[in-house]
Amino acid sequence: MDLSGKVINQLQEVSGNSKSGNAWRKQEYIIETGGQYPKKVCVSVWGDKIYQFGLKVGEQVTLGIDVESREYNGRWYTEVKAYKVDRSQGGSGPAMTPDVDSFYSESEEDKLPF
Repeated sequence: MDLSGKVINQLQEVSGNSKSGNAWRKQEYIIETGGQYPKKVCVSVWGDKIYQFGLKVGEQVTLGIDVESREYNGRWYTEVKAYKVDRSQGGSGPAMTPDVDSFYSESEEDKLPF
């Protein structure tokens, strides 16, 4: 799945050790999608990809993402993880936005078929 938009914020890097003792690092970015109804999405970048991607606030990107949810103590948590970055389109590709029912418009309010 792809997500296109502008990097509008970079959160603090977080690091720690797993139960097995392996070190981990995570950097989160806020991406704002384009379109009529822009959305803000928090995207995580893990490990060495933090430096490989080199995301900067203000740049337009298209990210390859995975969305994963997990349960902990009866609550569900969702994370959006980036696994690739593409700067060639400059974010001009289609943004990931929900489908909107475009049947109704203000100028056609009296033209409903029922």
